[in-house]
Amino acid sequence: MPSERDASFTLTSLDEGRSLRLPNLRATVTLPDRQTFTAPLGLAPLVLGKSPECDLVVTDPKVSRVHCEIRLTEQGVLLKDIQSRNGTFIRDVRIVEALLPPGVPATVGDSMLVVQPSGGAAVLPLSTRGSFGDAVGEGLAMRALFARLERVAKSEETILLLGESGTGKEVLARSLHQESRRAHGPYVIVDCGAIPSSTIEAELFGTVAGAATGAVNRAGFFEAAHQGTIFIDEIGEVPLEAQQKLLRVLEARTVRRLGSTQERAIDVRIVAATHRNLKAMVAAGKFRQDLYFRLSVLELQVPPLRERREDIPLLVERFLSSRNPPLRASDLPPETLPMLMGYEWPGNVRELRNVIARLVLFPELLHEILGPAEGYASEPTAAPLRADEAAKVDPEDLKLGKLLELSLPEAREAVLAELERKYATAKLRKYDGNISRAAEAMGVSRQLLHRLLDRHGIRAKDGISESTAARRT
Repeated sequence: MPSERDASFTLTSLDEGRSLRLPNLRATVTLPDRQTFTAPLGLAPLVLGKSPECDLVVTDPKVSRVHCEIRLTEQGVLLKDIQSRNGTFIRDVRIVEALLPPGVPATVGDSMLVVQPSGGAAVLPLSTRGSFGDAVGEGLAMRALFARLERVAKSEETILLLGESGTGKEVLARSLHQESRRAHGPYVIVDCGAIPSSTIEAELFGTVAGAATGAVNRAGFFEAAHQGTIFIDEIGEVPLEAQQKLLRVLEARTVRRLGSTQERAIDVRIVAATHRNLKAMVAAGKFRQDLYFRLSVLELQVPPLRERREDIPLLVERFLSSRNPPLRASDLPPETLPMLMGYEWPGNVRELRNVIARLVLFPELLHEILGPAEGYASEPTAAPLRADEAAKVDPEDLKLGKLLELSLPEAREAVLAELERKYATAKLRKYDGNISRAAEAMGVSRQLLHRLLDRHGIRAKDGISESTAARRT
């Protein structure tokens, strides 16, 4: 049995698995000048670093942009270094991943990180089901999420789903619609990442004839979703100029087509999703604060697959059973499941589904599909340079003489970052700056391509050829 002090640092299942004890913890970072930064630690992990995208932003020059992650588990508070430059230490021992004892400070850069209790624990209900619609999961994180989804499904409140690309936000949104009172109404998906900013208002709100060259009388997505559910995916991609009109639609539940003066009443349930950190975007002036508050009435975090590894066998069986003819995990090579459990899954559930499809066709390529080059989780011998930091390496430094001054992991990351930059730029040029076509040709999602472009400071218009640019002007 854990001691009372240990229990205050662990997730604990209660009532024969029907509820979860969630301790009230706060993570505090103290800089050398005694300035402090603090944030609550709940079910969602806290990412610490200098980047404004982090949950706990630390202005320490020796802290990496994305330095480490703190997560609450059934064993205690887990501290994981995210390949930081200067490392993460507990009691002067550099760690890759370790449990952080109660009250014991960790060192990040020149700062001290400590996690401490901050009041009484909360008790969260857990779903008794291992699924919600088409989404499956039997671990504590997913059962806690399913319990909240079951409660909000019958309501009419706006829901904001947050989580990395590929975690299954669209599957959850569709399941919310199917479990709602609107299940017999339309379900309309709006992929904001695939709509050009110049046409997004017309797509959302519709047009009338003559509103612009070639415009016709046409309903937008909101009207199409009348008496049903509209799922606005990647809402973080909506340009600022369209956000004000979107806010008015959400508040008034009326829509006015472009070129019209007539307001049309709409009856829709709104579910939005994004992989972006909207709070950081609000702070940077890239997303309207009032729109964020209107969307986040019910804000739910979808955990990445690497934080719910216990669900991997269940997902594998689900994907295999849906094939024609149905298969089982025993039909795959015997070492498959341990390798799947050890993989880092940067593409989350979507990547797992694709990997299973490839393994069914080519089981002999297991080690190539899940090898170290693809992201297999293995302990590094030295902290490698992160891709977002490697992207800043001067191309001149990629000459062999310069590379020899780096460790092998740093040199590998620098070369790969330069390859990513050149490859993404070349693909964009080939498809005249069209993100969707370039991503499809690269075999990645639009969201991943957007992250690559952001990482390397590439703009989509950098891929537009001179002849095309001349035609557009």
